[in-house]
Amino acid sequence: MTRTAGMARMSRTAVATVAAVMAAAMLLAVACGRLSADSGPSGSTGPPAAAWQGQAVITTVVDGDTVRVRFSGRGGEEERVRLIGVDTPETHGAGGLRECFGREAAARTAALLPPGTQVRLERDAELRDRYGRLLAYVYRASDDLFVNLTLAREGFAAALTVPPNVTHEQDFVAAAAAARAADRGLWGRCGSPDVAVDSPP
Repeated sequence: MTRTAGMARMSRTAVATVAAVMAAAMLLAVACGRLSADSGPSGSTGPPAAAWQGQAVITTVVDGDTVRVRFSGRGGEEERVRLIGVDTPETHGAGGLRECFGREAAARTAALLPPGTQVRLERDAELRDRYGRLLAYVYRASDDLFVNLTLAREGFAAALTVPPNVTHEQDFVAAAAAARAADRGLWGRCGSPDVAVDSPP
């Protein structure tokens, strides 16, 4: 092999190596940017449920299955959060709809999560619902109480499965069924969920 041919081969090898390194660096930058953009509450997609969680503080209980939170380290940003997998009776639904046991459910959620309560939020497959609310499994930080499941277990909520957010589906269905069998909460008072206040149970 001549010196000129050897140098040419070395140059081609060096160019290929540099190109491969640059391509890998670009892929890494894109991946890091995507994770950074999607892992916070304002994104629309993100990593799997087990990899996403947020620390927040309860500011307001809107009703039995919706709260407002303030995220730590986000400049006081507030978000509405809809509890995944459960459905409590309405207190102020469309057209002013009010349902049997709605006030009791809202009061129970307020008792579990008074303003200032530290919570951990975990997501499922979808980050937000069609109303722009964050979708989350809510855990009380002080004792790791799973609030969504507690509401179903105590009879303040029915199970509500909205695929693809099904991580705890069986837990919610079983808890609501047990509450119904025992006539706890809305089951004993109203007979079933979705009973308007002005209608008989």
